[in-house]
Amino acid sequence: MILFIKLILAHLIGDFMLQPLRWVIHKESRKIASGFLYLHIGIHFVLMLLLLWDLSFWKLAAIIAVSHYLIDLAKLYASPWFRNRTIPFLLDQFAHIAVLYCVAFYGNLWEHTQQWIQQLDWALVTALVFVTYPSAIIMGKLLENMSDQIVLDHKSLPNAGKYIGIIERLFVLIFIIMDRWEAIGLLIAAKSVFRFNDLKDSNNRKLTEYILIGTLMSFGFAMLAGLAYTHL
Repeated sequence: MILFIKLILAHLIGDFMLQPLRWVIHKESRKIASGFLYLHIGIHFVLMLLLLWDLSFWKLAAIIAVSHYLIDLAKLYASPWFRNRTIPFLLDQFAHIAVLYCVAFYGNLWEHTQQWIQQLDWALVTALVFVTYPSAIIMGKLLENMSDQIVLDHKSLPNAGKYIGIIERLFVLIFIIMDRWEAIGLLIAAKSVFRFNDLKDSNNRKLTEYILIGTLMSFGFAMLAGLAYTHL
């Protein structure tokens, strides 16, 4: 496991801390002809050797470096196919982590993967999934008649409310699992402070009631999920 952790650390440092934005822009414009692409791969190779501190691992580091090059190259050429630039980024990171996992546990990859899956807390996984998109969809259906009566006089980021709700429910669920109920109160207070100016400026009672109902419902779903997990 320590090998996998060190490889992840090398990846995080090389991909995020030691890769300036101008390198990324240059790679996107020049693709395979970009010198920064090869410099980026070389940094990854050196970082892995430094963190592992054992030259006998040079073959593993070389395999990871080559795979990193191929994955980055695939991302550079495939990115224009996606309207949402987040998708190729996430696929790229998933592919890198998958390679690191396979290399770290290459000796007993199948056995380790089976053991990892068997040890998963499926009740927790279910609770986490429930408080994300399922809860958002259920709330959307329950509040559908109310939302039709709300007239907004300002523009908002696309789906911002949905993502805010998902994040806050995840926080509430984590706080309940950690038995830190007081933190939920702080979260509600913080959200109220941020919402205060919007509600004050709009002077819209329907909007205020809608936001209050949505907030209470969102926190309620997360609490139900947390209580169900801790008791079951």
